[in-house]
Amino acid sequence: MTFVSRLLPAALAIVTASASVRAAELSAGADIKRAFSVKVVGAGQRPMILIPGLVSAGDVWESVVAHYAGSYRTHILTLAGFAGVPPIADLDGNPSLLSRVRDDLIAYIHAERLEKPVLVGHSLGATLAMWVASVEPGSIGPVVAIDGAPFATALMNPSTAATDMTAQAARLRSLYRSLSPDQLEMQTRLALQAMVTDPAEVARLAEWAKRSDPASAGQALYDLMTTDLRPTVGRIESDLLVVAAGKAFAANANAVDAVKRAYEAQVSGVPRHTVIVAERALHFVMLDDPGFLLSAMDAFFSGSSR
Repeated sequence: MTFVSRLLPAALAIVTASASVRAAELSAGADIKRAFSVKVVGAGQRPMILIPGLVSAGDVWESVVAHYAGSYRTHILTLAGFAGVPPIADLDGNPSLLSRVRDDLIAYIHAERLEKPVLVGHSLGATLAMWVASVEPGSIGPVVAIDGAPFATALMNPSTAATDMTAQAARLRSLYRSLSPDQLEMQTRLALQAMVTDPAEVARLAEWAKRSDPASAGQALYDLMTTDLRPTVGRIESDLLVVAAGKAFAANANAVDAVKRAYEAQVSGVPRHTVIVAERALHFVMLDDPGFLLSAMDAFFSGSSR
């Protein structure tokens, strides 16, 4: 089950400037507020950009950073409005927060002269990684998408269109705008019970939600639910690894196979792609089964055409 489909019932129970222009502005040193904060860690030469999901801090990537810090220079993002990073009040006339993140990330890659960075994203961050790779295919290296899809809303019903989700997404956005940080923490904690196994991690993730801006979370969910990248992911030139979470279905081999087929259908247009299922992990694969994820990433990178 997708992140959106798990989060929606819990929430209801609780009551673009262009990337090229922004790159030029950033290179010129203009006082531009990016749609994310960045922490850079690692001694390696190859850049790796880590994009977390909804209301998550960049610290969710601790196991990945520890594993790759010797061979990569990791750029760890936390999106604006999430986990204590101030929200963006002005989206330059573009109401889509995710479009702003996409453009700012492309601008960051060019401004920092990152050559063919590896993009690793989780959930909403996975969608963003594929979006960036489809918009700037010549600038991006291998992409790892962890339990995220080009259009996650349609994983269970492929006939779903973005326009079908507009009214529901708008209601959810309005609900989030009405929440206090404590209420956001409460509804997120309820949803997390089905997303991560360790209660300590549930508590940590819920605390990040409490430090997040409910309106930003609502806008991000609206964007995710109404953005369908299926028609454009075929532009991705990089190798793509999709890691689907399968623990919720692990007792039923047919269900696991159905999960894999659902993700496969959404990325089938990407010339070089691989879909695998993490059968011992819920949604936060990097927390539930880091050994599986890191082994899969190592194998993927070693076979990647870069």
